[in-house]
Amino acid sequence: MTGWHAERTPGRSARAVIAVTLLALLLLTAVPVALLASVIMMILGHVVGGLALFGGSVLAAVLAVALAGMSGMRQLRKLLSGDGFRVVRLDASQDTDVAEPEGSGYPNLVQLDRSEYTEVR
Repeated sequence: MTGWHAERTPGRSARAVIAVTLLALLLLTAVPVALLASVIMMILGHVVGGLALFGGSVLAAVLAVALAGMSGMRQLRKLLSGDGFRVVRLDASQDTDVAEPEGSGYPNLVQLDRSEYTEVR
């Protein structure tokens, strides 16, 4: 059990991706609050300050989402190309549950009898 737990614990780069994603989500949820605060500021006469508050919050949220997306894609590429994601491809001799017809030009074609399908109208 300890070997499985040690294997499943995220590394430093995975923790960084999780942290950046949480930051992006936090900033995205702060945008409506900033919109409300900026509208209140504009009603009170601080138009430039309200626009700056809302624009700054949107800009910060967009940057955080872009950073989370880029770091997540890099982490995914690293996971798929390295040892972290073990995928074993089956060759034709190991694929036993697919019935291939004899003499067909298409290896993945499965021929059905009349009793194996129903006609939908």
